[in-house]
Amino acid sequence: MKKILIFVFSFFYFYSYSQVVNPVEWNFESKIIGQSFELSFEAEIKKGWNLYSNDNPIEVPVATTFSYLDYQENNHFNIYSGDYKEEGDVIVKDDPIFGQVLKYYHNKVTFKQRINIPGTDFNLTTNFQDTLKGQISFMTCDSTSCIAEYVDFAFEVIYEDGGLKSVIYIVEENEEIVTESSNQDSNEEDSSKKSIFVIFVLGFLGGLAALLTPCVFPMIPLTVSYFTKKQSKGHVDALIYGVSIVIIYVALAYGVTTIFGADALNALSTNVIFNLFFFLLFVLFAISFFGFFEITLPSSWINKSEKMSDKGGLLGIFFMAFTLSLVSFSCTGPIIGTLLVEAAVNGGVIGPIMGMLGFSLALAFPFAFFAAFPSYLNKLPKSGSWLNDVKIVLGFLELGLAIKFLSNADLVSQWGLIKRETFLISWIIISFCISIYLFKGYNFRKFNLKIIFALMFLVFGFYLIPGIKCKPLKLISGFPPPDFYSYTCKGHCPHDLTCFHDMEEAKKYAEIENKPIIIDFTGWACVNCRKMEESVWVDSVILKHLSEDYILVSLYVDQKEELPIEEQYVSKTTGKKIRTIGNKWSDYQISNFNSNTQPLYVLVDHEMNVLNKPQGYNPSIKKFQLFLQDGLDSFNNK
Repeated sequence: MKKILIFVFSFFYFYSYSQVVNPVEWNFESKIIGQSFELSFEAEIKKGWNLYSNDNPIEVPVATTFSYLDYQENNHFNIYSGDYKEEGDVIVKDDPIFGQVLKYYHNKVTFKQRINIPGTDFNLTTNFQDTLKGQISFMTCDSTSCIAEYVDFAFEVIYEDGGLKSVIYIVEENEEIVTESSNQDSNEEDSSKKSIFVIFVLGFLGGLAALLTPCVFPMIPLTVSYFTKKQSKGHVDALIYGVSIVIIYVALAYGVTTIFGADALNALSTNVIFNLFFFLLFVLFAISFFGFFEITLPSSWINKSEKMSDKGGLLGIFFMAFTLSLVSFSCTGPIIGTLLVEAAVNGGVIGPIMGMLGFSLALAFPFAFFAAFPSYLNKLPKSGSWLNDVKIVLGFLELGLAIKFLSNADLVSQWGLIKRETFLISWIIISFCISIYLFKGYNFRKFNLKIIFALMFLVFGFYLIPGIKCKPLKLISGFPPPDFYSYTCKGHCPHDLTCFHDMEEAKKYAEIENKPIIIDFTGWACVNCRKMEESVWVDSVILKHLSEDYILVSLYVDQKEELPIEEQYVSKTTGKKIRTIGNKWSDYQISNFNSNTQPLYVLVDHEMNVLNKPQGYNPSIKKFQLFLQDGLDSFNNK
């Protein structure tokens, strides 16, 4: 029990991030139709990704296109655009990434192209065997990133005795699918799975926190007693009750994702208005936990649910669980809101569902467990003032999260309101306030959970103090503003490194110094960027590379400062109006490296030749060392 409670109060302090690799798999088929043949290109698309139709505006290079190599030189094949078709459930809607209405597909689509043999209408008599080669160019996007890819294909065509004998897809020697996604590494699929697991764990811990609130905890013995009175059937009903709780909260997460969409939810991390909104929302949650008012749902909902629960049977049990969800909302609502926001921002489409699955399992388990083993009820702590203590502590934690959202808005807008010192001092005050609150009225002749929590937050507060003096804080890496966004810390780059924020300036300096360039595509509100800077870049070998061997250019893709009117333009890649400095660097990343995820590290020479495979988020110090050394070796061997 002690271990569980200790983990409960730490769940607010973690973020995660996910990516998917190789979102599209292609299958090739052919079909002879008289004196012509039809090629079929079937695309299987991973969940959460879009594959764009061929029928999209030409100025936006996201259309799936098919090019045939050298077919006009031998005159064996005629390819007409009118003989092209797409088969699949096309979606036509405003695309938030490219800012206009586009056509795209989910799950599966088949592209078909009719190929004619010149001269067949006039009884072609010449036999031939030829290979029709081509390439599919396409772009796939999820809610946060785009990946440009191409796939080569080849079909062997045999024409004999006035007719087509065979058209067979062939796998050429050394054929491979080339992915131009700059920051996709083999370990990132594992990272995706890991982040979803983290979201599930956070949801579970959030459920434990909700369980230990005055709105829920006293309901355990009351509900269990109701089921145990039914004797043999009580265990089954309790299990159904627990399953109903899970269904209700997972359905809530699914509804949120469906209504708002994963695209909108993932935009929260860098959107100033959204971050300010959630700052105010979490302040409201905190005030509610402090007891100034309660966040409740309409009483009519509760009354209707109670009436339905009286009907008995499976439906009655379900509505008993639904009634619990409604009446406990004043305590669980802020926790649910926090989890949904965090899971949506960091876990994409599946994030909220996994978060609520973990939350509901933690909430439902005690009801089913104690109904099965009612004797253990006596070991539960009695309801008392400690439940209110839980709410107060949760209120302080909500304030800490509120400051994080305000900090995100401040970083992106560069207002200078919540610099590193302000952020850390706020968190230190919150930690000390929790500790003082828990110490208040405590009998020091006893040693129990309350003193453990008080000491834990006291130690955490002292841990944060060196960070005010620019010391790294690995435990909360990524949460505070970077050390150079500060009143007192030196420099305008991580670890007081010399860096540039303009690509052209960096290129000129690199040419003078005869050093390679490391392009750091980053963001002010990018948590994983801060983790890399504070946990990986601090290594002495890496710092030496960055300070002595490379010219560092950090390009912030979420910087909201507007470009001068004469420097604003329409992107040739995305078709979007480039108005801000962040827009400019985001477009530069997409146009040159076919990626818009951060962090992304690209090693180039003076002429912008890529020295090795770019790397995204990877917390391994050893791998980042090898990445930098490999790029340096490539530069020196040119």
